[in-house]
Amino acid sequence: MTERQKFDVVKKYEKFEIRAYHPCVIAQIEMSSDYASASSGAFRYLFNYISKGNQGSTPIAMTAPVIAATEGALNSNQWRIAFVMPAGSSIKDLPAPRDSSVVLVEKKEEICAALSFKGRATVELATRNERELRQLAYDLNYTLSEEVRICRFDPPFKPGFLHYNEIVIPIIASVGG
Repeated sequence: MTERQKFDVVKKYEKFEIRAYHPCVIAQIEMSSDYASASSGAFRYLFNYISKGNQGSTPIAMTAPVIAATEGALNSNQWRIAFVMPAGSSIKDLPAPRDSSVVLVEKKEEICAALSFKGRATVELATRNERELRQLAYDLNYTLSEEVRICRFDPPFKPGFLHYNEIVIPIIASVGG
């Protein structure tokens, strides 16, 4: 089974969760393109990094999710596409990327709201779920950041209606909930 990004559930609501994501390292590439083009374009570079790393390095295990993040609206043309490195990884232990467009980033623990959904993670479907998550969080006095992450857990060859995805948005503040 593919390793998933580690988190603890802080609070579970009927339709979404508040999670504390563990510190981790991500391999990330920034793309100036629409969501679909950025996702497919970046995937090749990131997959090459984990498959080939550097000369003589051992391949890095594939993990889930593949994260597409942007600030503001999901119809953006500025995306950060990332693979989460296996739990316990540190930048000093990972091979340096051969391609300068791939950057390793250490992420600190982060509290986020997360809503899961099924289906191929198109901009339209992700936008509907982002709006729902923002409204649910707002109703419970959570203030969410402008950043939104589309987290995809399944390979593209799996039938779309079976895809499991999440919208994840960092929490800036909460006044209860």
